[in-house]
Amino acid sequence: MTSHREAMPNAFVPGKGDLGPEELALVARRQKALGPAYRLFYETPLHLVRGEGVWLYDAAGNAYLDAYNNVASLGHCHPRVVAAMAKQAATFASHTRYLHDTILSYSERLLATFPDRLSHVMFTCTGSEANDLALRIAYQHTGGTGIIVTENAYHGVTHLVAGFSPSLGAGVARGAHVRTVPAPDPVRGDDTGPEFARAVQGAIDDLARSGIRPAALIVDTIFSSDGVIPDPAGFLAPAVAAIRAAGGLFIADEVQPGFGRTGAGMWGFARHGVIPDMVSLGKPMGNGYPVAGLVLRPGVVAEFGARGRYFNTFGGNAVAAATAMAVLDVIEEEGLIGNARDVGDYLATGLAALARRHDCLGAPRGAGLFIGADIVTDGRPDAALAARIVNGLREARVLISATARAGNVLKIRPPLTFSRENADLLLERLDQVVTAL
Repeated sequence: MTSHREAMPNAFVPGKGDLGPEELALVARRQKALGPAYRLFYETPLHLVRGEGVWLYDAAGNAYLDAYNNVASLGHCHPRVVAAMAKQAATFASHTRYLHDTILSYSERLLATFPDRLSHVMFTCTGSEANDLALRIAYQHTGGTGIIVTENAYHGVTHLVAGFSPSLGAGVARGAHVRTVPAPDPVRGDDTGPEFARAVQGAIDDLARSGIRPAALIVDTIFSSDGVIPDPAGFLAPAVAAIRAAGGLFIADEVQPGFGRTGAGMWGFARHGVIPDMVSLGKPMGNGYPVAGLVLRPGVVAEFGARGRYFNTFGGNAVAAATAMAVLDVIEEEGLIGNARDVGDYLATGLAALARRHDCLGAPRGAGLFIGADIVTDGRPDAALAARIVNGLREARVLISATARAGNVLKIRPPLTFSRENADLLLERLDQVVTAL
């Protein structure tokens, strides 16, 4: 169930599987209307018609446990969010160039969840746009153009951002001023931070040899496309110090780990004891409604704002603001950060028990309801087996995906409303699928 925020691993190029005549006709219509660049999930694509909570339903009425979608992070079609969206859409829907209270109330409430130094927010429709805007601001503030990302990073699909999203594949050209560094190694323990910082410093030095000033280091703070690497907490700090010493900025991409997913507060960067210069937000911000944003230090955007205006027709419109406000209400009132922590711990414990029984399944690593587990054969990454497991779970009506440069890491990222009972079902089906394989 991959979204536009990440690339599908090579092992997931789907065929037509066991589709019936109706679905085969849909595939043909899709290819004719949408062209060749779009992709479907799973060897046998899903024809979904409805969602409710942690469940998705196909055209035959079969229910699938959704343990992957970060878009509807509060669960599909959350009634509180749907009601807020509909009420505002029926009242007034326009952009940010008129005075309107809702966008201001939402901005103030959102900013209150950040450290005081991050006190401005700018609105977009997608995380891709937010990261594009962040780089424009970084260029203006630093006078540099060099960008440092991890080797399998994914940050978006605009022309600029696709150029520093290596996970899109070799067919998408990397920008000339982009340098990649290996993802943090999850087995390095206390050496993780210094080792990652040394790689970032090496990229800074390489940019300098090419006469390029660094503008920014940008990372997804749970390194989801690199295989889910959350620990040890704090390991990002030395790399952040290195980019700032070189005159660049640190941008935290919180599209995937943000809004409580890690179970340790609202934002993934907080686990590392750092305060970014800019923070990009996306999918879960509106539980499926297209609203995204960029939170930043005022000093970073001062020159950018003085030299030109910023405007986004739909970014931060009244419906988006009302919807996003409802998302914050639900996170707080339903205690979803605590639920992410508690159910995430429960799920990770269950996965660890499975790993002790199945040699192909590595020990889980994660934070809250964002968990990855390596799939290996004879100690080596096995993307083909990971794909078989993911597709086996799809047949068992449980939806997850795979990630990492080798495509061998199971990626489990359910809605924040996931329960222990849901986790038990996932664990039961995963055990059955791996045993059968």
